[in-house]
Amino acid sequence: MSATRRGLAVRLGGWSTRHRKTAIFGWLLFVVVVAVIGGMSGINEMTNSEGGTGDSARAEKILEDAGLKDPAGEMVMLRSAEPDGWRDAAGDLTARLEKTGEAVRVQPPVRSENGREGLISFEMKGDADTAGERIEPVLDAVKQTEAAHEGVQAYEVGDASFAHSLDGILSGDMKTAELTAVPLALGILLVVFGALVAALLPVFLGVTACIGTFGLLAFASHKLPMFSSTQSVMFLVGLAVGVDYCLFYLRRERDERAAGRDPETALRIAAATSGRAVLVSGITVMLAMSGMFLSGLLLFKGFAVATILVVFTAMLGSVTVLPAMLSWLGDRIDAGRVPLLNRRRKKGVHVHAGGGISGRLMKPVLAKPGLFAVIAGALLLALCAPALGMKTEQLGMEKQFGKDSKLTVAFKEITESFPGGPAPAEVIVRADDVASPRFQGAVADLKKKLAASGEFGKTVKVELHKGEGEGVARIEVPLAGNGSDNASKHALSTLKDDIVPQVLGPVSDKAYVGGETAANVDFNDQLSDDFLPVFLFIAAVTFLLMLVCFRSLPIAIVSILLNLLSVGAAYGTMTAVFQHGWGAETMGMEPAGAVESWMPLFVLVILFGLSMDYHVFVVSRIREAHERGLATREAIRDGIRSTAGSITGAAAIMVAVFAVFALLQMQDMQQMGIGLAVAVLVDATLVRMVLLPSVMALLGERNWYLPRALSWLPRLDHGGHGEEPLPPAAQGHQPPVSIGR
Repeated sequence: MSATRRGLAVRLGGWSTRHRKTAIFGWLLFVVVVAVIGGMSGINEMTNSEGGTGDSARAEKILEDAGLKDPAGEMVMLRSAEPDGWRDAAGDLTARLEKTGEAVRVQPPVRSENGREGLISFEMKGDADTAGERIEPVLDAVKQTEAAHEGVQAYEVGDASFAHSLDGILSGDMKTAELTAVPLALGILLVVFGALVAALLPVFLGVTACIGTFGLLAFASHKLPMFSSTQSVMFLVGLAVGVDYCLFYLRRERDERAAGRDPETALRIAAATSGRAVLVSGITVMLAMSGMFLSGLLLFKGFAVATILVVFTAMLGSVTVLPAMLSWLGDRIDAGRVPLLNRRRKKGVHVHAGGGISGRLMKPVLAKPGLFAVIAGALLLALCAPALGMKTEQLGMEKQFGKDSKLTVAFKEITESFPGGPAPAEVIVRADDVASPRFQGAVADLKKKLAASGEFGKTVKVELHKGEGEGVARIEVPLAGNGSDNASKHALSTLKDDIVPQVLGPVSDKAYVGGETAANVDFNDQLSDDFLPVFLFIAAVTFLLMLVCFRSLPIAIVSILLNLLSVGAAYGTMTAVFQHGWGAETMGMEPAGAVESWMPLFVLVILFGLSMDYHVFVVSRIREAHERGLATREAIRDGIRSTAGSITGAAAIMVAVFAVFALLQMQDMQQMGIGLAVAVLVDATLVRMVLLPSVMALLGERNWYLPRALSWLPRLDHGGHGEEPLPPAAQGHQPPVSIGR
């Protein structure tokens, strides 16, 4: 291969094999330095106003700027078998709470109607954002009180205890994911390669890519604050793509060695083919992820930064560090062979990975492509069908944590004994003089309008805060309904669209409606607005990249359609399991009755990116075979058979990693894990092994059609052809090699 034809992947691989120590130790130094410095700087999480959108976020921002953030409120309910049997415990608890130094403004207990419960309310001292980190002494005080008074049960819920529980769950879930996903990936790679060193290499690069990205993400978070689950998402994506990229590269190098090529030629072909496919796939994934920047929600922008960083890091390691490691290890890559799993191929005999099963499958598929295309398409549409009735919502505490979690049980017991309406809407107004007669008159008119409407509660609370410049008014307005039903939403619409503009508009142009219900509505409305532009962007990017990569209009169109079917399968599965409850109990999960509101957009972007891994590798191998002179059907057979083993191993790893997230405690993580695992499984089997070859066989030579108007597109070399097999290499350890000298 001449220097003029060497692509970027070959040049990178050549440099790394000639400078092995620099590549390997440079990578390790990079990972350690960014991880340590990033860990010292910490992750900067988004505030309530940054995480929201619309008027509710503007209202929250006014409160934050004015320093009017609510303190972290807590409630403890004491229950006894006899009326008023909790009173001694209440006095004891009050004393213990005050001793902690963290609880302030402890209120006298409120008695329930039947007298068996008493509710003690208090606030956490200091910044509400850090209250969850300081509540441990308060939790201990409640436990000690319960233990000291026989027959008294204590239930605690509040902002700080919620944050404390959430932090504990997220931390525990991350440990579970790390301790489960990595061994699973290693076990699958042992089956794929049959040798410990070969299995460890992709895991090593995948894990180090994630560790390095943790540090990079910490730096980025100080410019773009992150959501609490962003690190989990980054680890999920990073481990999956990092291991997959290395697996494809390593498998091609081993295949070429098995075909009788010398180590240098095998590495060069692996770089020119799988290395090039890694670059194309990685760039496609990153561009697809960048579509999330079009969202009006900071949540998705954080996801975009995290996934782009980890995919770039994994891609970089795969095309630089991996060739250096392979060059250094030589035949030692097969060290630690596992009995029965390692079936070493004969030198000089090229055996397609997975050729047995895939070969048998390809025969009927290519013989009757129309029939198999219809069958596969029908099965995929059946998987997509439940998505037609998908219902989305921001899942509350009970649905996120499950009905049996300690916090959910406490919340349910307290609200049943001390019922109240939904969290009120908050009208936040910034004005020049909130104490002026004109402003006071507007507030009085607002109360009259609210009372006349019949959609609001009677108790309207008004707080006025005078500042050096503008003042701030906070007006709490109770809504009809339960906070999420149609009655609450209609009342909110009346308040936001009619009453506030009419009454408060003349006295301030900064009057916004916030609160929990308003924030949820604004969030869902923004998601609805985001979906179409994000989808159009990633579809256009994917189409253009496939068009340039393969110089084929049909393949570019088919790529989009196949990806949509994979996404539809994920939507259908999430709806069936978590909304309708089909099979949820069997899997030990609790259906939420809805899909988390941000999940559809996130899954769309992730799957459009990850599906391209398999698509690029399979179609690249088919195109490579076609450029060697094979007819299209023979090229399809050769491409599918030669990639079947790698695709199966890669899909198994992705499915295993995603399935681990389905075992975590948070409902949104479970939904994401199940949806992505099923989609990847379907994509790697039904889509890539049946539907793709069926459609390409039906198209025949039309697969490679490119309109004359696009003939100016660059002709990219798919590598691997033109290399004649060399004599079988000598047995035993080979000396280190370099490529592209």
